[in-house]
Amino acid sequence: MPSVPMVKIERTVQAALVRHGAGAFAAAEVARATAMAEAVGNRICGLYYLESYCLQLQSGRVQGDVVPVVTTPRPAAIHVDALMGFAQPAFAYGLAPALDAARQYGVATLAVGHAHTCTSLGYFTEQIARAGLIGLGMTNASPIVAAPGGKSRVIGTNPIAFSVPDGDGGLAMQFDQSTTTVALGKITMAKAAGTSIPEGWALDVDGNPTTDPEAALAGSLVSMGGYKGWGFGIMAELLTAGLAGGVLSRDVKPLKAAEGPPHDLGQFYILIDPSTSDSFGARLSALSEIVAQDDGARLPGQHRAVSDPVDVDDAAWAQALELAALPQ
Repeated sequence: MPSVPMVKIERTVQAALVRHGAGAFAAAEVARATAMAEAVGNRICGLYYLESYCLQLQSGRVQGDVVPVVTTPRPAAIHVDALMGFAQPAFAYGLAPALDAARQYGVATLAVGHAHTCTSLGYFTEQIARAGLIGLGMTNASPIVAAPGGKSRVIGTNPIAFSVPDGDGGLAMQFDQSTTTVALGKITMAKAAGTSIPEGWALDVDGNPTTDPEAALAGSLVSMGGYKGWGFGIMAELLTAGLAGGVLSRDVKPLKAAEGPPHDLGQFYILIDPSTSDSFGARLSALSEIVAQDDGARLPGQHRAVSDPVDVDDAAWAQALELAALPQ
């Protein structure tokens, strides 16, 4: 397993994307997100996606050279039209005005519509938190989840992320999770590895529990906590498709398919300025101490390690170098 500096991962991904039709800014933003995903061990959102990015650039499923359009329907409501391009540059265009609005009004929203998959939501809410604000984000995805008691796919894994600043430019807390028991990528990776999956992750086409990843991919995933996870998934669906302007999950084709219509997904973020309360910092500190009173207990995301250099998968790295036309 090669050990690769983050900067080299970033430059390799950027070269691959530019080579397949992405503009320089879009490629740089996607490459930065990909390298960070690898550095925190989130391989499902890292190099694992690079080949599909490149193939989709060539087929036109994602537009790599568009300039996102930022509008403000209300003073504290920022909207970015990604124009069927990557989510990362669209978010970058909207972040500064959204931060300004939240600092002025206490709370602001940032909606990114008509976008390609954003992969890791926490990557975006973390940027909000490192700017000193609380960030809550969500997105929809290709349909893979049936309603509890049903078997027809209705929504995607529809993840939600939440990041809290520590007051010093870092993170006090962060979680990033799908509203299903497990992320779809873990099912696809199990299929590729030829291994089974735990019971409780998925249902087959007849609505029965399955441990076969192939049957799961033909069927549907299970919402975390049953109706509770389903409720969060539906909430994310309404806010991202309804307020950001993307399509419903039902109309999204598989995210990694090389050809087909654009993803046309939505991402929706809420930015909250904690300085509107005099007690936030003290309560956060007290909560952290209460959690830490037991050995091994911590707030979600606390003490997260970022590796640099990064131990990357051999096959994924070889493929990245090939896509970038760089020597092995």
